[in-house]
Amino acid sequence: MRFTSLVIELIRARPRLVVWIVVLLQAALWLAVPLLFYSSPPDHLATVLAYGREYQVGTDLGPPLAFWLADIAFRVSGNHLFGVYVLAELCSIATFWTVYFLARAVVGGQQAVLAVLLTMTLTAFSSPSLAFGPPVAARPLWAMLLLYSWQLIGQSRRNAWFAWSIAAGLLLLTTPAVIGLLLLVAGFALVTERGRRMLLTFDPLFALLVIVVLALPYLIWLIRADMLGLPPLPAVAELGARAVHWVRLLGGLLLSMSGILLLAVLNLGWFSRAPEEAPIIYRPPVDPLAREFVYFFAIAPAMASSLISGLFNLDSVVSGTGIALMMIGLAVIVATGDLIHLRRQRVLRTVWAAAIAAPALAVIAGTLFLPWIGSREVATSLPTRAIAQFFGESFARRTNHPLRAVAGDTEIAGLIALGAGRPHLFIDAAPQRTPWVSAATFNKTGGVVVWRASDTVGTPPAEIAARFPGLVPEVPRAFDWLIDGRQPLLRIGWGIVRPKGP
Repeated sequence: MRFTSLVIELIRARPRLVVWIVVLLQAALWLAVPLLFYSSPPDHLATVLAYGREYQVGTDLGPPLAFWLADIAFRVSGNHLFGVYVLAELCSIATFWTVYFLARAVVGGQQAVLAVLLTMTLTAFSSPSLAFGPPVAARPLWAMLLLYSWQLIGQSRRNAWFAWSIAAGLLLLTTPAVIGLLLLVAGFALVTERGRRMLLTFDPLFALLVIVVLALPYLIWLIRADMLGLPPLPAVAELGARAVHWVRLLGGLLLSMSGILLLAVLNLGWFSRAPEEAPIIYRPPVDPLAREFVYFFAIAPAMASSLISGLFNLDSVVSGTGIALMMIGLAVIVATGDLIHLRRQRVLRTVWAAAIAAPALAVIAGTLFLPWIGSREVATSLPTRAIAQFFGESFARRTNHPLRAVAGDTEIAGLIALGAGRPHLFIDAAPQRTPWVSAATFNKTGGVVVWRASDTVGTPPAEIAARFPGLVPEVPRAFDWLIDGRQPLLRIGWGIVRPKGP
């Protein structure tokens, strides 16, 4: 007698319900982790909020939309990072839900669930999704752009043009990689017959008009800031090192999709003793153009993003791993065939659950045990609230003014800017990056200058002393980590620039 698990029956009968359950459970998991184990924001989230507080049309970090959304979420939640974490998980939920709709249009509802389950195992959708910023905010917009592009090219739905233009315009306001992504969409449309027929109408002109209207303020800022050009190309002697860097980036992408590869290998029928007993997930025949669409956008964004990042020596793929690999799960499902046999169901469920839970367990283990076994600090264990409260109150007591700006070490200054009444962040080492505060303005309104102290004297680093002549260092302040372990106390040197009178 053939046994079919409840999970398989739910996938067959209620695919939408399965998608909602797994997506919401993953979001709940990643909301619980920072609330329980983070005492400081991950990665560059403090800097994102410091930039968002200024509501600039554009900055050196890129278009403004992600920074504005982060600040709005932070304010709505009562100046608590919980709002930004919720916003990040809402972006993940919207991404998976849109991927489900796109996959359903290509392979049907049942196999679309499998495509979403595979996509969730990408490491880009685990702990990195908490560090809200342009790459995270761009994911649902890119998924929507792909969905509407398929509706236009593959299904000839002219009413999708307006939604496509809105998604493209918002994407222009979110990530600087959007030009390359739009070129990929336009390139696929031009090389396909249905795509060319879709372009030979007046609808693309109206869509272009909507995009220009949405992105016009940022485009004007780009022109005024003279930032429309590309970075300089590397010298011929550097091409070898850049090629090695590109290979490393490709290796990182492969590592990010290791969960998908492992699940695909485990489901192969080479070693199955009773293949006829495996439950089957059906789908209608796939449109040949849909197959080409899925394969193209599963491969081209990853190759193009990694190549550009390798050529210009960027630390990560320019579009973000989540965007580069978004279609990989659906591509695996399309390549599998019209009938997917789910072999070794218990093993597959266990491996999938492990792929989802392993990043969270790694974050928890790193937070709890790394301070005891090594000297490397955990970035999310800095005592943000204590740091911000001390320097905000110290400045107010010394000057009888609220803290209006903070400079020095960018990481520490960003934490103070986050929790001491939202003062301005001033990057004194590169003042052009924070045009809302100049050196003259900082010296006039006053502020706190901070740095990591290596001794109990608190002598400022030479570069900070040169940029702030006459700065009198105070006694360094020591703070406990979230978990001290074997780490020394966190010592922060500081000095006050007193506000000048009218």
